[in-house]
Amino acid sequence: MHNPIESIVNRAIKEYNKYRIPEVKTNLIEFDENWLKINFEGSYCLTCGFYDYFDDFKITLEDLGLKTDIIDIEEKDESVTVKFKILN
Repeated sequence: MHNPIESIVNRAIKEYNKYRIPEVKTNLIEFDENWLKINFEGSYCLTCGFYDYFDDFKITLEDLGLKTDIIDIEEKDESVTVKFKILN
């Protein structure tokens, strides 16, 4: 049986990537019932709207019925990992 949170997250990733690749691509790193980690990579790292990409993903999740808050942003060499706390 599929986890409903995982299903929403996978739909959000697919929808988000549909409109943002090649500028930015996301993928799920890990999750549980309280939080999820999403990796963001691409040329967006060089743009002025850096944090807007993470907020846009949060809005995509919300549009699919999953409310979250961003609780951690970890910048790496070629990507960023964002941890979202699940609110509902």
